[in-house]
Amino acid sequence: MDFLPIITSVLLGLAVTWLLIPFVQQNATPGSSYFQARFFHHTHQGSISRFGGVALMAAFLTVVMLSYLWLPPFSAVRQSFRSVVAASSMAMFLLGFWDDLKPIGARKKLAGQILIATVVWYCGIRIDKFLSPISGHLYDLGGWSWLVTTFWLVALTNVINLCDGIDGLAGGISLMLMGLLTFLGHEAMSFPMICSAGMFGALLGFLRYNFPPAKIYMGDGGAYFLGFLIAVLTLLHSQKGTVVAALIAPLFVLALPILDVSVAILRRGLKGLPLFRPDREHIHHRMLKFGFSRTRAVLVMYGISALFLFFAFILLWQQGRGLPILLGFMFLTLLLAARMFDFSRHWFAVGRVLENSLEMRKETHYALTLARWLELEAERVDSLDELWDNFVFLAGKFGFARAKLKKSEGTKVWETRKDFVAPDDYCRSYDWNEGFAGSLQLEGDHTKMSVKLFEHLSELAAEAWLKAVIHWGESHGPTPSAAKSNPTAAIGNTAAGAAPR
Repeated sequence: MDFLPIITSVLLGLAVTWLLIPFVQQNATPGSSYFQARFFHHTHQGSISRFGGVALMAAFLTVVMLSYLWLPPFSAVRQSFRSVVAASSMAMFLLGFWDDLKPIGARKKLAGQILIATVVWYCGIRIDKFLSPISGHLYDLGGWSWLVTTFWLVALTNVINLCDGIDGLAGGISLMLMGLLTFLGHEAMSFPMICSAGMFGALLGFLRYNFPPAKIYMGDGGAYFLGFLIAVLTLLHSQKGTVVAALIAPLFVLALPILDVSVAILRRGLKGLPLFRPDREHIHHRMLKFGFSRTRAVLVMYGISALFLFFAFILLWQQGRGLPILLGFMFLTLLLAARMFDFSRHWFAVGRVLENSLEMRKETHYALTLARWLELEAERVDSLDELWDNFVFLAGKFGFARAKLKKSEGTKVWETRKDFVAPDDYCRSYDWNEGFAGSLQLEGDHTKMSVKLFEHLSELAAEAWLKAVIHWGESHGPTPSAAKSNPTAAIGNTAAGAAPR
């Protein structure tokens, strides 16, 4: 086996991102608070460019062009596969990049992802058969092929995107997967191998700037592109469209984010929230609440994912045999990690969540309606003082006891009674670093609501205030306070006593 193509691809991908990212940083930094408002629930900080995916895409296209020079002439079918991978990956990147520039809505994004995945299936990159690694029986999927292939491509695309909530996590997991895919194809010179090796190098260069504290983010464009490319390369690595270890192994590396996303979707459904709406209950959020720094949190998740990567290599070496044993080890690892970091009571307390679900769903629907009303009111009021008066009405309807807004111009306080003192668990603060959204503090009445309900409603109220203020700014132009400070700085961060940054 000639390792020169692998080494060259890695170095080429590394060089492209390493050299291009500083240029992207200087020339593609968001210029309005509009960008940060969309990421209220992320742990990211500051006005940092979200266009790192541009460098990753440039590295991919460079490697694709290199493959035309290195690889021998393909058959017509294999040649078309290379074109399909390049074109569909570019399309998925553009879909996410469009959303980075201006949100297009979850339904439109999902429709676009399904359309791109359908084109890939139609062009012949698909899952036609399923080989059970346990029984060894080969199942012909027949008419289910489109559904299974589309689900695979769309699911992996979104898993990578949804785990991009803390600096370096999505890039690090993608790096591990590209390394796994490079190993999977190292015995033969092939287009999938060249691509995965090149993207391994590109992600090394990207993590130089994305590791905590991040200097650039990959954005939806980069996350969609990486997730989709990983998904489509696993299809090409699988044997004649049959699902074997080549498809199962990447799922081991993705076990932690898949579990996190699955629990998040269940949690949001029980609360009555939109399934893909972000929140502050992900694994990395809870690690930060546990007292971890961002660096330590992401390193711990790297360590768990690296252990699962080791399991994936064993699975490939055994060609799918021993899958039940490896699954048992993986489940045991997740259980021990959940217990160690006090996640288990949140992950597995399904009965308690179900018991409170009906009340929570009613409160959520009511709160979302009021939040939407406040955002619409932002177009009708003439000043932020009037908008605050409307927010006070919302705070009263939510059942809060006190709301305090601190800005450079002064402090505004609304309270049900002056002598009220809220317990520490019923105080939440949201600091937007002197931007025109100010610093918001909310206090709840412990005699009227549970701690969980207060935490839930305070998140919705703070997000509603932020969106309404930014919507007001877009409708009425910049405010004096916004001119004095960068309104995009640290929007979505929380101060002491609140959910951690």
